Amino acid sequence: MKSCGGAHHWARQLEARGFRVRLIAPQFVKPYVKSNKNDANDAEAICEAMSRPSMRFVAIKTVEQQDIQATHRIRAGLIEQRTAKANQIRGLVAEYGLIAPKELLMLRRAIPCWLEQADNGLTVRLRRLLAGLWGDFRTLDQRVSELDDEISLIATNEPAAVRLQQLRGVGPMIATALVVALGDARQFANGRQFAASLGLTPRQHSSGGKDRLLGISKRGDAYLRTLLVHGARAALRTASSIEDPLSRWAIRLAERSHPNVAAIALANKMASMAWAMLRNGTHYQAERAAA
Repeated sequence: MKSCGGAHHWARQLEARGFRVRLIAPQFVKPYVKSNKNDANDAEAICEAMSRPSMRFVAIKTVEQQDIQATHRIRAGLIEQRTAKANQIRGLVAEYGLIAPKELLMLRRAIPCWLEQADNGLTVRLRRLLAGLWGDFRTLDQRVSELDDEISLIATNEPAAVRLQQLRGVGPMIATALVVALGDARQFANGRQFAASLGLTPRQHSSGGKDRLLGISKRGDAYLRTLLVHGARAALRTASSIEDPLSRWAIRLAERSHPNVAAIALANKMASMAWAMLRNGTHYQAERAAA
């Protein structure tokens, strides 16, 4: 089956009835679609794609994994809505000569002051409208906070997430996202393959025996890649105060290259170590981290 909307549910239903199910990513099926797209050509393309010896398949997610994934997706959507609401407020008050700070924390402090000041140029109607937007903004803050607590609770009760939080730069958010993306990690042959699936490895433009590596490919799960890079940046900021092989390796890399390069390299290593821990059921081994 193509890994599209509802595919994981139907895969579980079919497996419960004795079928052996394999999910294929749509981008791997597309090259085998002949002529125009219709149901018959799609079915033929799926059969052709699955017969390839080197075809990669998508692991079927459990209900628990989908629950965690839904929590992350809802939270990400709420953060987008909150950012849009903040930008809307900034744009509206700018028309009245009020300049809002960039940080959300400063914006939260500024809005009540604007509503209370009588001589800042805001009309009665706009104050009423701004009060409504402020209420929407606080509601979104509350929903995001509730989901943060939910993710922290999941990270506390999920054994795999608890082990993953032993990694430097990995907290409840990244740990639970990794549990969703990896599962038991057997869908990937090694950690490098998992890092490549997240777009953390260089793109290649090689020909004629000459290897040419470019920037990272940025393929796959952009959400998890972003979380890992942010976690790597946090780990780099505190690396100088910690004496362990991974921190020393990261500091040496940051000294001889750009900090962004070091952050991406550390995120790549974090992804590989997470794969190894979930695949082998082991804990974080500091002495092997910089190998």
